Amino acid sequence: MGFTFLGLFGSMRLMQDMDIGAENNKDGEKVYEVGYLLVPTLASEEVPVIYTNLKDLISSLGGEFISDDMPKMIPLAYSMLKVVSNVRSKFNTAYFGWVKFFMDPEKVLELKKKLDLDPNMIRFLILKTVKENTLASKRFVGKDSAYRKNTPKKDDGAEALPINKEEIDKEIDAMVAV
Repeated sequence: MGFTFLGLFGSMRLMQDMDIGAENNKDGEKVYEVGYLLVPTLASEEVPVIYTNLKDLISSLGGEFISDDMPKMIPLAYSMLKVVSNVRSKFNTAYFGWVKFFMDPEKVLELKKKLDLDPNMIRFLILKTVKENTLASKRFVGKDSAYRKNTPKKDDGAEALPINKEEIDKEIDAMVAV
């Protein structure tokens, strides 16, 4: 696949000029969301500190918070590499969190540059989005659901009759002859 985060963020200048589905705040600010993966080697006490530092960074750049989620440990779909101080580390789990906020489009590149320098971030992604909650709701699969499997009914009263091969052959020949 040709998808890379560097390619995505390299074209971020073009993304700023587009107004695809992004809402404006009263001051011309747009709605953004940053999703990020933190290294799993952090102690559980350090995660809230880094989370608070990220929120402080966003507010120092003039961002207004809409919603967020505290990072939680998740398994990764594939191993990810992070090089810090010429040491390559491989991770199969990470702390995942996100923050949705209003921000001036000129400040988003500055936010990206500061997040690039953070050694605790494995990866992050900054997206333009809308203010409304866009989480997909879970479907309830209950007793009367259309998604249930049809189980064959067992007929306990009837016994299987022996198969007469000659009769079957005659019926097949009759069908073929027609």
